[in-house]
Order: sequence, then C-alpha cells, then structure tokens
Amino acid sequence: MSVKEDIHSQIVGGLANATFPINTPEDLLAAFPAGADTKCKSGDVEITAREAGTLLTAEDSPFESAKQVADILVGRAGL
Repeated sequence: MSVKEDIHSQIVGGLANATFPINTPEDLLAAFPAGADTKCKSGDVEITAREAGTLLTAEDSPFESAKQVADILVGRAGL
C-alpha cells in the first residue's frame, strides 16, 4: 500500500463514526477521534488533523462523506 493510500485509509477510518454532512472545517476537525490532534502516519510521513485542516477552505464544505474528505486532503497534501 502506498503512503497516499495508507493516509487516505486512515482518514476514512478516523471519520467512520462522524455524522455527515459536516458543514464547516472546524466541525470536521472536531469529528476526528482526538480532534485536531488526531495523527495519521505512514512510513516517514506523519500529519495531524490540525495540519491537514490548513488545506481546507470554507468552499470545500459541506463535507458529504469521509471518502470526500480523504480525497481532498491527500490530493492537496501532494502525497
């Protein structure tokens, strides 16, 4: 599994219990298990939800699914 696929999978898993749609990036961060401090790690790459949140804009919301969030984040992170 590539780093991109691994991080994508961890983001989807981290949001498995979230209730969608989520209307703001702030509410999205709060939906992660440890909030903004939630970490995804693959090999040498580690990113927190807080760091990932800087890649989001208000125009990205509402967020309709965990997969949509993961697609946006890994795409913008350049993994």
